[in-house]
Amino acid sequence: MQSPGSRRRFLQGAGASPLLSMSFARAADSGKNVFGPRPGYSPQIGVLVSEMIWMREAVVASTKGMTQDQLDFLLDNRANRIGALLLHLAATEKLYQLNTFENVAPDTLDKTPAFRNWAVPMDLGEPARQAIKGHSLDYYLNLLHEGREKTFAEFRKRDDAWLMAVDTSWGWGATNNLCKWFHVCEHESHHAGQISLLKSRVH
Repeated sequence: MQSPGSRRRFLQGAGASPLLSMSFARAADSGKNVFGPRPGYSPQIGVLVSEMIWMREAVVASTKGMTQDQLDFLLDNRANRIGALLLHLAATEKLYQLNTFENVAPDTLDKTPAFRNWAVPMDLGEPARQAIKGHSLDYYLNLLHEGREKTFAEFRKRDDAWLMAVDTSWGWGATNNLCKWFHVCEHESHHAGQISLLKSRVH
């Protein structure tokens, strides 16, 4: 059984044996369906990255080949367009970047210039139904890609201690960066289901 000290060194990315390192490398080389640490990231951040990659690819696959008309399809006057949902995912990523990388509190986002252009897709609803349309699939996918590249670049600068650091000021109660970023991943799963439903109803 590992001692608490050895487990701590493992979580911090130190003291891993060559055999473990080789196992991590093989997991990373095995493709997106093998979750585990990834080169360039601390161990637990790497696991999170592998989960985020998997979920993002599922979202992208669900929109493959969609036309502008399909992305702009509106099921009813309370629904969201598929394009707006994609932009909402990009806005969510921006929100958590500002909070976890730049320590911007959620209740001050409306005063943060970096988030001003993301407010409408973040909130969705009628303003988004009116404003978010007329874009190609590449427009949305490029924004999603740019946001995710920034996230992963910031992750590479951080360690597992940062990932596990607890924030007691968060709206839903004490949480940590792992929970916040897992929520980003889970959030994509939630809206992927909506996208699949809307896609099935496109005329």
